[in-house]
Formats: sequence, structure tokens, C-alpha cells
Amino acid sequence: MGTDEALTIPGALARARRDHPSTEAVVDGHTRLTYADLGAAVDRAARAFRSHGVGRGDPVAIWAPNGLPWILAALGALSAGAVLVPLNTRYKGEEAHWILARSRARFLFVENAFLGQDYLGMLGARGTEPGVPGLPDLRSVVTFDAAPVPGALPWTGFLASGDHDPRPVPAPGPDDLSDVLFTSGTTGRPKGVMCTHAQNVRTFDAWCERTGLEHGDRYLVINPFFHCFGYKAGIVACLLRGATMVLQPVFRAEETLHLVEAERITVLPGPPTIYTTLLDTPGLAERDVSTLRLAVTGAASVPVRLVERVRTELGMHVVTAYGLTESCGTVTVCSLGDGDTTVATTSGRPIEGVDVRISDAGEVLVRGHNVMRGYLGEEAATAETVVDGWLHTGDLGRLDGNGYLTITGRLKEMFTVGGFNVYPAEVEQVLTRHPDVSEAAVVGVPDPRMGEVGRAYVTARPGTDPDRDALVAHCRERLANFKVPREVVVLDALPRNAAGKVRKVDLPTG
Repeated sequence: MGTDEALTIPGALARARRDHPSTEAVVDGHTRLTYADLGAAVDRAARAFRSHGVGRGDPVAIWAPNGLPWILAALGALSAGAVLVPLNTRYKGEEAHWILARSRARFLFVENAFLGQDYLGMLGARGTEPGVPGLPDLRSVVTFDAAPVPGALPWTGFLASGDHDPRPVPAPGPDDLSDVLFTSGTTGRPKGVMCTHAQNVRTFDAWCERTGLEHGDRYLVINPFFHCFGYKAGIVACLLRGATMVLQPVFRAEETLHLVEAERITVLPGPPTIYTTLLDTPGLAERDVSTLRLAVTGAASVPVRLVERVRTELGMHVVTAYGLTESCGTVTVCSLGDGDTTVATTSGRPIEGVDVRISDAGEVLVRGHNVMRGYLGEEAATAETVVDGWLHTGDLGRLDGNGYLTITGRLKEMFTVGGFNVYPAEVEQVLTRHPDVSEAAVVGVPDPRMGEVGRAYVTARPGTDPDRDALVAHCRERLANFKVPREVVVLDALPRNAAGKVRKVDLPTG
């Protein structure tokens, strides 16, 4: 494989296909494909794209859950030189329509019946004619559904369309765009983050080196493919190491434990809430989780106690990482040899080829091969975010003497109590050390005397009933007074987006 090919995502698949042809590549329910099978299936998908006139730089959108068709459509599109535009499966019609219009997507692949949603109906595309109103660039809609959908081409028909097209499929280059992932939009309209093949390959080769993902691992991919954690730290990472992807479209603890046992899972990444839920699942001690080896997680605040429990009760090495869409998904990663406290209270060291520094205002700045090419069609926003090569992340943090990064909060999440800055992550860490607390989220709320004060939202460990006054006293014993939440609200669950991040804007205000 030439150097150029080695720095593309299709090149990573070609190498895995050559070096590990008989290794299982994908397990999706009853369907199993080796790397030889996967390579052949992707070749067929790429020919179908070529037959439909999709080529270099053409945006191709996928609005569907984790599944083999998602992988084949994505890798087929990338092999044809197209640019992947994943859509969040939780989006409603207007949200998806805006991104499809913004990206000028040529093709849309959709699983229309996922979780009972009528995606095409929400887009207004349920007539007998192809196309979607208000999206003139969209040439065709393809459905992964088994049942026919009016106005859409079935997946099987799409694949067959290239079977007799002898024309070669041009390979993409390392500096070609591979994807445009749209940010979560928690502070306004989502922005499309542009990244290249080489950026993704270099970033996740370094991620694999640091986490220890290797050939022979069986990776349970629960994180959604529309997010960096599922697509890049999932699909791309497994291609780079020839690991096996076992797919789960929706996290359900019982199903996850069944897959761990049945598929002999070794790697199980996810947000902290996945591990909390698994650890609190009744009957866990009777389940065979002995094959589990590696947990990769990340958040501003990961309780030390949670890391200890994952290590002792699930028998897994735990590493934490930090990244954002604008950095290809990864900036820093812990190492397997780091201790529990380091793993819980830091996000590790910068990956190879990446520099991190802290600005005078405390903001985390990133420079390196992983910094995005820019926001799609938003030159001014790009110039504000990447200054002199440094990506301004909007995250607050600090670096210790060994170069380990600790995220202390977001610039917009930080609040000021009587002139003193409070970083929510610090307070959340203290709250989750209480034996009755499973998870915590802290925000600033208006106060006539202090300007702002803290309000904490917590969820309870099973079998407990947290006492609000006791939790405030717990914080008062461990924090300066201005950091102590003035009130505590107990919730059944914290609101989250589809990637597992807590959406503080959706916390109840009453």
C-alpha cells in the first residue's frame, strides 16, 4: 500500500482486508462478515455510488442507527471520493432538513422506521415522486428498510445498480475531505466541521496506540455512528487495527450484557452513564464478563469511585480521553498504566503530533494535524475559532507538570458567585463521591445578592434516597463556601443528547 493510500479510510480497510481476511469485521445480529467479505461488500457499494454519478467531494448523508448498512453506505461513499454527512437519529424533520440543505447533500440514506420514527414523513418526502421539498441538491433517497417506501429507492436496488458498471472507482487522496460532522447545536445552529482522510487516520492511529486497541479485540460499538465516538473511535479505529465491530443500535443494559457474554467482547467504550447503568444492573455478579478488557470514556467529571468500580467489578482497564468534533474527536488520552485517580481526574496527555496549551483566560487551545479544516461555509466563525493555527475549544482546563490535561468546565458553563469563579466539574466531582449519588450536574442560577449561586441536579444510586440537606453539608465539608450548591434537585435521570452528553440547557428550571 502506498503512503497516500495508507492515509485514507478506504486504505485502512484495504490493509485490514489484506492482512486479516478471515477475521470477523462486523457482527450485526445474525449477520457476520469477515474483512474479506466487508471489503467486497464495500467495493459493491462504491460501484453503486459511481453508477449514480457520485464522486469526489459529493456530500452523502446517512440518517440511520448503528448497523451494517450504515457501515457499507459510509465506506462505499468514502471509497468513491464522496464526503460523509452523518445525521443524528434523534433529529426531527426541521433539524435534519437544515443540515441536508446546509451540506447540499446529494444522497440521503435512511432507516425510516427506526424507533417508530417516520423520518421521510418529517421531511415532507412521502409522496410518490422522488426528492424532498426544499432540497434541490438531493438527487435520491435510499432506505435501509425492508418494506418499500414511496418515493425512495430500496437499499438492495441501490446496490444492484452498480453491478454491471465496469468503470473504475477513483480512490480519494489523503487531503480530500472525508466527512462533515455537525456540532450538537447546544448554543445555536449546528456548524459543519470539515475533516480530511489523513486527519482522521493519523488521529485515530494515535488513539489506538494510546488506548491499546489491537487486532483480535472484539469491540461492542454502542456509541452512535453519527458521532465521532461511534464513527471515528469505532469504525475507523477498528479498521486501523483489524478489530471486530459488534453492533448495538440502542443501549439496553440487559442486551449489552448478553452481547458481552455471547460475543466475548473485550472492548466497551462509552460515556460514564453506560458503566454506571451496567454496574447497577441486577444480577451482574452472575454474568460472565470475564472477557472485558478495555473501557474508554470521557467527561469533564468522571467519579474516581466509578473508575474503581469498573476496574474491580468489571475487570477492565479504564482510560479517559478528551476531544471535540473540531479536533477530529480526540486531543488527549490517558494510558493503560495510569492510576485510577489520574484516569478519573484528568483526560490524559496530548496524542502524538498535537500540542495543548492553556490561555491566560484558562481556555484549552489545541494545535496539530487534528485541527479541522474549518466550518462548512462559515469563514468568519472559522477565523474566530482557529487563530494562528490554535483551535480555541471553549473548554476551560489546566495542565499538570507531566502534561496531563484536566477539564474544569466550559467558558459558558462557568458561573461567578460573589466575584469568585465556580467551575461545575469540580463541584460535580465532590457530589458523586457521596454514596447516595450516581451522577451530578451543576449550573449557575440568578441570585439577587450574589449574582449567581450553584444549583445541583443529582440522580440516586439504586436503593438510596438522597437527602438534599445532607448533600449540601457533604459539599460544605469539602469545598469553599462560594462553591457549595445552594440547592439540590433529585431527578430520575439527567437529560442527555444522543451522544450521551448531559444537556444542561434541558435541566428543569422550576
